[in-house]
Amino acid sequence: MLLSLVVHTYSLRYWFPATIMLGSAPAYVLSWGALRFLSTILPARMYHKLDDRLYCMYQSMVLFFFENYTGVEIIIYGDIPKNKENVIYLSNHQCTADWIIADMLAIRQSALGHVRYVLKDGLKWLPLYGWYFSQHGGAYVKRSAKFSEIAMKKKLFTQTQDGVPMYLVIFPEGTRYNPELKNVIADSQAFATKEGLAVLKHTLTPRMKASHLALEAMEGHLDAVYDITVAYEGTQGGSRQRKPAPSMPEFLCKECPRVHIHFDRVDIKEIPPEPLFFRRWLHERFEIKDRLLTDFYESEDEDKLCRFPGEGKHSPLNLSKTLPSVIILGGLTLPLLLTENGRKLYVRTWVYGTLLGWLWVNAFP
Repeated sequence: MLLSLVVHTYSLRYWFPATIMLGSAPAYVLSWGALRFLSTILPARMYHKLDDRLYCMYQSMVLFFFENYTGVEIIIYGDIPKNKENVIYLSNHQCTADWIIADMLAIRQSALGHVRYVLKDGLKWLPLYGWYFSQHGGAYVKRSAKFSEIAMKKKLFTQTQDGVPMYLVIFPEGTRYNPELKNVIADSQAFATKEGLAVLKHTLTPRMKASHLALEAMEGHLDAVYDITVAYEGTQGGSRQRKPAPSMPEFLCKECPRVHIHFDRVDIKEIPPEPLFFRRWLHERFEIKDRLLTDFYESEDEDKLCRFPGEGKHSPLNLSKTLPSVIILGGLTLPLLLTENGRKLYVRTWVYGTLLGWLWVNAFP
């Protein structure tokens, strides 16, 4: 009896925030639909500004659970610029929680609404979310690199022409690094050897196409590239062996006490535009990440273990930045669930939103 109660209580640590985040999605999409309808008489820049505000509200609610609710400590190495910038965010990729880390940094720069993603093609099938991410300026790519370059460049170029603020998140590895998937790591290292590139141990060999296309499409619009290296504390196994990073449910269940984030800003003028030189530059950045992660997980020096070099600053997120969004979106969702007509509208939003999303993403990539 006691054991079942403990298990049930533990599951609530995940289901409670997950229910609220997923449950508010239809109310959010309905609000966005009303905005989109009104935007037919608004200038494009005004629509993008309002869309960013709405997106910021939803993501702030998400961060309430991933930061304030979990109580995770965020430790940042490096100085985040105080002013907003148009940037490409390049990071190592090891779990689904990596998407939230980008939000964590963006909100500390008051740029949360500007976050847009380059996503793997399969995510466009996510109910409501897959469609909306595309609407918010995201681009879908295939791991095989056989994605539509024209569609991606056109989308990013159009937003650049409209003056849309850009915080474009890209994970160049193309898939997640998992130390238990030995065959994936071996294939990545074999590819690096074949191409005459340095073999990496704690990241996969980065792919350059999406990052280079983004640089080309947004030429003259970008200020910098944010080179991010993330390590989750609690992923150190015995004998300094690395364990898999936490999934979103595990993160919400408070199984990650600290997140270490190494931040490095690279001015856009320092990045070579030519494909051959850009490929070398990108791989060199991942060589730096690999050295940082090797020391984090394997250093013989106890002072270097489980930390990045330099001063790590604790960066708590003020509750005032997230709680209002929870209250507002909760207030929009509650009427849908309390009445029979509201519940019907809620279900229809999920169903029709999913179908519309599938049609839109496939017809207008």
